[in-house]
Amino acid sequence: MKRLQCTYWFRHRSFNAGLFCFLIALFSVLQSCNTVKRVKDGQHLLTENKIVVDGKVSNKERVNNIPVQKPNNTFLPIGNFPLRLHIYNLARPNIDSILQEKVYSDSAKVKRKINLLSEKQFEREMQSRKNFNAWLKRTGEAPVIVDDTKTEKSSNRLRAYYFQRGFFNNEVDYEIKRDSNKKAQVTYTVTRNAGYKMDSLETFIETPIIDSLYNANKADSNIKIGKQYDEADFEAERTRINRVMRNNGVYHFGQEYVSFELDTVGRNKKFKTDLIIDNRRIRNQDTTIREPFKMYKIKDVNIFTDYTYENQVDSEITDSISFNDYNLYSFDEMKFRPKALTDAVFIHKGDLYRDIDRTRTSRFINQLQMFNFPSVEYVENPQDTTLTANIYLSPRKKYSLGVSFDVSQSNIQTVGFAFSTGLKIRNVFRGAETLDISALGSIGASKDNRDENDPFFDINEFGGTIGLTIPRFYLPFDVDNIVPKYMSPTTKINISATSQQNIGLDKQTLSSVFAYQWNPSDKVYNGLELFNIQYVRNLNVGNYFGVYRNSFNRLNAIAQNIGEIGPDEELQNPPESTEPRFQPANDFISDVLNGNTSLTSTDQDFITVNNIDQRKDRLTENNLIVSSSFDYRLDKREGIFDNNFSTFKWHVELAGNLLSGISSFTGAEKDDEGRYEILGVAFSQYFKTELDYIKYFEMGRKSVLATRSYFGIAIPFGNSNSIPFAESFFGGGPNDNRAWTAYNLGPGSSSTINEFSEANLKLHFSVEQRFNIFGQFNGAIFVDAGNIWNVFDNVDDEPSVFGGLKSLRDIAVGSGFGLRYDFTYFVIRGDIGFKTYNPERPLGERWFKEYNFQNAVFNIGINYPF
Repeated sequence: MKRLQCTYWFRHRSFNAGLFCFLIALFSVLQSCNTVKRVKDGQHLLTENKIVVDGKVSNKERVNNIPVQKPNNTFLPIGNFPLRLHIYNLARPNIDSILQEKVYSDSAKVKRKINLLSEKQFEREMQSRKNFNAWLKRTGEAPVIVDDTKTEKSSNRLRAYYFQRGFFNNEVDYEIKRDSNKKAQVTYTVTRNAGYKMDSLETFIETPIIDSLYNANKADSNIKIGKQYDEADFEAERTRINRVMRNNGVYHFGQEYVSFELDTVGRNKKFKTDLIIDNRRIRNQDTTIREPFKMYKIKDVNIFTDYTYENQVDSEITDSISFNDYNLYSFDEMKFRPKALTDAVFIHKGDLYRDIDRTRTSRFINQLQMFNFPSVEYVENPQDTTLTANIYLSPRKKYSLGVSFDVSQSNIQTVGFAFSTGLKIRNVFRGAETLDISALGSIGASKDNRDENDPFFDINEFGGTIGLTIPRFYLPFDVDNIVPKYMSPTTKINISATSQQNIGLDKQTLSSVFAYQWNPSDKVYNGLELFNIQYVRNLNVGNYFGVYRNSFNRLNAIAQNIGEIGPDEELQNPPESTEPRFQPANDFISDVLNGNTSLTSTDQDFITVNNIDQRKDRLTENNLIVSSSFDYRLDKREGIFDNNFSTFKWHVELAGNLLSGISSFTGAEKDDEGRYEILGVAFSQYFKTELDYIKYFEMGRKSVLATRSYFGIAIPFGNSNSIPFAESFFGGGPNDNRAWTAYNLGPGSSSTINEFSEANLKLHFSVEQRFNIFGQFNGAIFVDAGNIWNVFDNVDDEPSVFGGLKSLRDIAVGSGFGLRYDFTYFVIRGDIGFKTYNPERPLGERWFKEYNFQNAVFNIGINYPF
């Protein structure tokens, strides 16, 4: 009966219900499989580890990862469905014997198959069965069988874990509960008892200069009197002492010279620590002697500007120069200005040796992108305890050229061909600068070619960019005291231009950027765009309704409803007409707004026409944007495999103030709308800021909870009453609310009638649980929430405008799931989003009304959405 019901829904309702029934059936089949199918008699499948610490079950990830044996992985981070175990159980443990018994042993059966398939195909079929069986084993996960020896080992590891955290007298017991269904649960009971705290610290440092350096920096110690013992603190202290010594001239120092001895005898849960730092060990053939450590200074810094293995073997230095206490050598003619290289070096003649100077030098030289594998080596001068620093640089090729070619198809063209090329010129002005010159071009065949006389390839786009990167701040004054060179200060200058034909409104764009970048630390990035100039000119504004067809169709329907045109007519001229194609639509808008139709200002259709006209004016006007902005980024991620971190981004931008001040000071005239113009274009003036916070929580066993919060607002003022389209916000898409396509969400609760919905206020929140399915395949379940609104601008459509806290009820909610394949360096992602709460619908009908596959949005992306 249930099967008939599924068939009925599949055939007569929708594909969604059919797929749902299929998934339920598949899940039921797997769930019905016996998890202990491959567990032998006398063995027990481990189904649960429970760690009870001082009477309470521990949920700490680090603690629960200690046992050697863990239950089989489950499909979701919650629940108890071991998918990989079920896949493994589908495999036959003795496939060769089964095939021998059921196939090969029956000669008549083998003969029939060979006659039907051929001997070669028959053997391929048998091998494919074996291969599939092997794939099930590889993809699946063998049952975890409880092992008393491994359980005892896990108990010892728990003792060691709590011992390392100061619970020296901890006790660990365990109990294995086996049932008659070949399943078992293990409970570990931990009694930590009182922890030991440090009550005194005594140092035994043999070298006087080491003793002095230690005492001068001991305020930063990781081990404190009164603090409970933690092995991690003592390891961190060894690292700290090593760093202090090696950054204060002690060249031969290493962590192995630092040791600790603890004494707990008769101290009543306290311990005494002896910090021991021995003298330097020097091996001389079969003997080892000890000497006090010495402090080293830098005697010379030599920079080899064109070092290669061939030069080392066959060539001699032909060019050399001394500059600011640096010695620069070249096997050929010197190609760099000395200052360009010495500015990248943090090692100075006469300074104490510091390990951090070597690190910064290597990092800064790498950032220049001028050299392959730069290296810094020190040569000891035993006679005077000094070091000679040799820096070997192997230049990259001065010129490098890149070319790409692409064939594409889109909603505006049947076929398109794109070509781009880029030329990189290194050391262009002999100051380690990089000049990038790129060009792009594309042609395509339009899907809406109305003129038979036009060429087949009637779409084109051409552009070019010139960018210069200077590895220092390009300023007329010195700012080293404010932004030291270890922060990698960089100046970027960029000029670009593009031109489009039969794409949108046929834009011509010219832009230029002058920016500074620097990194105060490894985790912090700062960027200051001193000037960002953008000029956008629309050449074909008459084609507005050809691009924004939804607006045209809405306008056309209103004209038909009020009888301005017939039911089969449209507000456009026929193809053979010499008049502009959409002149009738523009005339109709004028008639409505001037009161020349039956519509009055209170009619909804009048308001709709007015909104269409406002949007048309905003999207067709030319834009001139002269802005300055600042970007701050704090990224606490330690590496590619770190899944417990946060990032914070802040962007603030101010546009138009400089031009407004100049216009006001010079007494420039204003246009009919009261705006200043530069070269016939009313420039934009606005304030914009964006805040973006991402936080990852590692949940253990390849499971991560990722969250994101975003807020953005752009406020027009002065010379503007709206935000340029390029600076506005949009909702939806594979990296936003995945239940809506890009530019298809909002604004507010308004119905989506525009091809590109945009506004100047945005809120967005996401929560995503990521987990491993098997191998490199990962899954995710997510919830996205957010919307865009108009605020402080010239839009007066009430559903689109943010009206305070009550507008928060218009936050759209999407939820769904996704599959990802991890290639280590990048991830291919597919997500399916369902409209969970749709603010476009009336209140009371917003929840789960479109929660089905028919209204789902399928997203494909590279890497994670955040």
